[in-house]
Amino acid sequence: MFSLPAFLVFIYVPYARSQVPQYVLSNPSLPHTDCIPTIHESAVQARRILNLSSIATFSTVFPTDDDSVGASENRPNGLGGVPIGLMEYYASCNPHPYDPTILAVTIATSIKNAHAGSNVTLSLRYHPPPDHSPGKDQFTYSPANLPRFSLVGYIVPISEDEARKTGIDDCFMQRHPEVIWQPGNDIHESWWAKLVVEEVYWFGGFGDRAYIGWIPAEEWRGVTQEEVAQARLPGEHGF
Repeated sequence: MFSLPAFLVFIYVPYARSQVPQYVLSNPSLPHTDCIPTIHESAVQARRILNLSSIATFSTVFPTDDDSVGASENRPNGLGGVPIGLMEYYASCNPHPYDPTILAVTIATSIKNAHAGSNVTLSLRYHPPPDHSPGKDQFTYSPANLPRFSLVGYIVPISEDEARKTGIDDCFMQRHPEVIWQPGNDIHESWWAKLVVEEVYWFGGFGDRAYIGWIPAEEWRGVTQEEVAQARLPGEHGF
């Protein structure tokens, strides 16, 4: 159970008697919670961001040290259990727009870690368009007030046949036309995959105007493409 060091408790107690306590370990009750989006509305916003963007941070954990792998990669000792986050291309494609499509490269660190059993998260944050309208206040476009979230899940391969039949390969290449390492290339072994989302952690912005917390997977998957198309985020036309 988490507990504060004794010296911090000693300092805090007399301070609390003389002033209004500061909310360090929990959020206060907010006076205007009716302005805060619901979990479903937050899920729609998250799916909108997933649809608008195509670059995210892929986080995994290095497996227990393996001398043979470490030698082949020139990997420093002691990295077993250490997390690492790296940029990853993705695309939100039918028939599973809620599970990001990934072009997995076999030698990529993230893919090797996932193959070794690492947990996987894909993290995104919203970037307002360059020509966005003036904000409602000085905090509207503050990075601390803009939404971001992490998708927790696992990787499942997609066969080349399925990718062709469902148009996943074309969808991905439309978002990333510069990619030349698709399956069958002469550079690296690669294959289509998807991140099957099991959990979603959403941080919508400042707590007095945004939902912060977990979004159930069924809520995430239940968002319709029509809702995604109609949703608007700060700075988008019509927001």
